Amino acid sequence: MLALLHTSLVHVPVFDALRDTAHPGLELRHHVHAGLLERARREGPEAVTDAVRDVLRRAVAEGARAVLCTCSTIGAVAEDAASRAGVPVLRVDRPMAAAAVAAGPRVVVLAALPSTLAPTAELVEEEARRAGRSLRLETQLVEGAWARFEAGDTAGYLRLVAEAADAVTGADVIVLAQASMAAAREFVRTRLPVLASPALGLAAGAAAADLGHLGPGVHAGE
Repeated sequence: MLALLHTSLVHVPVFDALRDTAHPGLELRHHVHAGLLERARREGPEAVTDAVRDVLRRAVAEGARAVLCTCSTIGAVAEDAASRAGVPVLRVDRPMAAAAVAAGPRVVVLAALPSTLAPTAELVEEEARRAGRSLRLETQLVEGAWARFEAGDTAGYLRLVAEAADAVTGADVIVLAQASMAAAREFVRTRLPVLASPALGLAAGAAAADLGHLGPGVHAGE
């Protein structure tokens, strides 16, 4: 069983649909904690460390063989807690970051939340160092998008994200930093590759859950 740590309910049907399409038979258990993102935005991601560890402990106690954190803002916190969890713990955006680095040195990261920009940029930089590749990274906040998301205007949210992607020039690849932005790819007109995290992240999570039967001490990437 793969547990997913979300900070919004909107992710539940997205990952269920991806599971049904690409990973039939994979059992998912969703843990939704919107308060984690709210606190991380106010106080910084490190402020939710203990709360994230509590969620991981509960997930493992319920039988999770791996945990996938779908929130980019607190993804690094979740990964750092892996050593105490006893099962693989992954952040959903790491496979996307690796794919972005492989696509070329000029990477543009789009985010709807300011609190997501720095963690995503740090992740892309980490993957570039790991791959030994050069990197010219630019981050952009999609102004007004998160207000649309919070108001329940999903169409307006995705439209603003797509417009921001279409306005990007001089890049090799565009990264959509938040899982909630993924559907905007259906509306973009740019010819640049536009990467989103859910499908790549779930594939990594499914593989990690399969490895999880090996027991504590096994972590994704080892």
